[in-house]
Amino acid sequence: MPYDTDLLVAGGGPAGLAVAIAARRAGLRVLVGDARRPPIDKACGEGLMPDALSAAREIGLEIPAELGTPFRGIHFFGRGGAVAADFPQGCGLGVRRAALHSFLCDHAAAAGVDFSWGTPITGFDGESLRLAGRLVRARWIAGADGAHSAVRRWAGLEESRSERRRFGFRRHYAIAPWNSRMELHWGDGCQLYVTPVSREEVCVVVMSRDSHLRLNDALARFPDLAKRLGTVAPTNDERGAISSTCRLHSVVRGNVALVGDASGRVDAITGDGLCLAFRQAAALARALASEDLNLYAAEHRRLARRPIFMAESMLLLENGGAFQDGVLRALASRPRLFKNLLAMHVGKLAWPDFVRTGLALGWRLAWS
Repeated sequence: MPYDTDLLVAGGGPAGLAVAIAARRAGLRVLVGDARRPPIDKACGEGLMPDALSAAREIGLEIPAELGTPFRGIHFFGRGGAVAADFPQGCGLGVRRAALHSFLCDHAAAAGVDFSWGTPITGFDGESLRLAGRLVRARWIAGADGAHSAVRRWAGLEESRSERRRFGFRRHYAIAPWNSRMELHWGDGCQLYVTPVSREEVCVVVMSRDSHLRLNDALARFPDLAKRLGTVAPTNDERGAISSTCRLHSVVRGNVALVGDASGRVDAITGDGLCLAFRQAAALARALASEDLNLYAAEHRRLARRPIFMAESMLLLENGGAFQDGVLRALASRPRLFKNLLAMHVGKLAWPDFVRTGLALGWRLAWS
């Protein structure tokens, strides 16, 4: 029997749309199916790092600065001090998630992707997925249906090597951004992120291991930020999401490949989720063009190494206390170290140089 499509993408979030766009550029027929309808929102920090924008360009996505608000670097705040650095090349972009999703949908449609919105995926038999009762045969299937992926379960790829969960809650405030950098405020057991998303609005997110810690309670732990936002009206209700770290033993089986959160997750503390999704999409499109999903599996492992390392390193600070204070004091006294760490974060510093930076930071901590 002939295939109904070359690639069936289960899940129409940013990862699924990125795969669809990359596959269309490789000449494949693509169908995206999702039970939801666009635009699809999600609670996240809404900051795209420069390497995420570069990864988007690799699959033909030039995300315009007018879609949000550029930011030029990262600013850490904590009891041990404050330290800031600009990105070594380019700017990041703060953009509302729903606006980004609409942009991706429009781009995918212009590329010739077919859609089946509002159609739950209810079954899988190896070559076919059942979309709202209709059986669709595909040469390849991409599971981009999120952290609780049904495709992952049906394909027998559920087994993970590790998993850890944290919780995030997001709200937007109608206030002009006061900082040209994204802010990360470190506290005991939680962090607050502030990202400019327009000329008149910022996105504020709290992250912690406490599923009950909401933004209002968290802000009480950061009096300077609370004072700034105290009289500002939120523009929407608080929205929550789970941020987990999960590494799978395998992301491919047969004609099925997993992408985005369905393929494993890195804690949101790094802001690398969309960058990973765009790079995975490019890698999967190359593997499909070569008709060898093992190429994608190897590239997927390689792509995850730096974000996982950066997430694990940053999470060492999450509990606060003397260690967090000491690291922030060391970075504040040697801003060059922080600049190198940020360069590593966005893929602009080689591992040997990063090791030297780490040794210098360790020496500074030992003598502080």
